Amino acid sequence: MPQHELDRTMKLTFVSTIHASKWSEGNAILLAESIRTFGGAVSQYPIRFLCPNRSDEISQRVRERLFSSGATIVPVKADESMPDFPFADDVQAAAYAESLELGISDLMAWLGNDTIVLQEPKAFMLPAGKSLGYRPVHITNIGSQLNSPLDPFWTTIYERLNVPQDRVFPMKAHIEEISIRPYFNAGHLIVRPERRLLQEWRNAFFQIYDDAGLQRLYRQDENYSTFIHQAVLAGVILSSLTRGEMEELPREYNYPIHLYDQDKTRTRPSSLEELVTFRHHEFFEHPEWPNKIPVGESLNNWIRSRLPRT
Repeated sequence: MPQHELDRTMKLTFVSTIHASKWSEGNAILLAESIRTFGGAVSQYPIRFLCPNRSDEISQRVRERLFSSGATIVPVKADESMPDFPFADDVQAAAYAESLELGISDLMAWLGNDTIVLQEPKAFMLPAGKSLGYRPVHITNIGSQLNSPLDPFWTTIYERLNVPQDRVFPMKAHIEEISIRPYFNAGHLIVRPERRLLQEWRNAFFQIYDDAGLQRLYRQDENYSTFIHQAVLAGVILSSLTRGEMEELPREYNYPIHLYDQDKTRTRPSSLEELVTFRHHEFFEHPEWPNKIPVGESLNNWIRSRLPRT
C-alpha cells in the first residue's frame, strides 16, 4: 500500500480541547465542521473535545452544534495537584485522551483547539513502524540552535529525561531557516495510543516542572515557564522513540497563518487553499483577516459564517 494511502482497517480519532469561552467554543465548531466538510475519507472518523474545566459551562448552543457534527465533549476530572502553569491542563487532557483510546483507536490526532482542516489529512495515517507524526514548532523561540552549546534549560531537560545524544537530529522551525535541535509542536501530534507517549509526557511534566534549576530560569525568562510543557515533550519523544519511529508531516500541515507575514521561507503558501491543516491562534479575531493572507471567496465565506459573533 502506498505511503499515506488510507487503510480502512485503521481507526483514527481526532481529539482536541474546549473551554467555556467564546473563542474556544467557536474554534471547536470550526475544527469539527472543517473535518466533516473537508476531511475526505477520514471526514466521518470520531471527534472528541476534552474539557479540562467545567464542561457544564459550555453553552447549550455550542453543545448542540458539536453534537450535530457527531462530536462528543468529554469532561476531564479536575486534578487538585495540577500546577498553575500555562498549558498544564492540555498536557493532562492529552494524556487522558490517549488513555481513553487504548484498545479503541490505532491512531489519535491530538490537535490544538485553533486547528482547521482544509483537505484530507492523508499523512495522519502513519505507515507501519511509525509511532509519531509531528510538525516542528512554528518559530525557534526557546528552542536550542544546533550550532550552539546546550544552554542550562535544555541541559536540564536532556539530563532529567535521559535523552541519548545520538537521538538528537536537526530540524527547522516551520517559518524559519535556522537549524535547531528537535523541538516539536505540542498542538499537532499523531500518536499510537498503545505507545503511551502522551501519558509519559504528563508523567515527565509532573516530575520536572518544579526542578530547582528550572525555577531559577523561569524567573529569568517567563518563556521558559510558558513553554516548559513543549520542552518536556521534546525530551520525552527523544528518550522514547528512535528517529525511524517518527515522521515529520509535510509543511502544508499545522501551518501558522497568524505568522504568515513573518514567513520568509521559499515555501510560504501563496493561498490558504494550499494548506491541509493550519493553526490560526487569534488571527480571525481581526476583522481585516482576509487581507492578511490570500483566500478564495468560497473558503472565505465558509470560515466567516462560522466565526463567533463579535
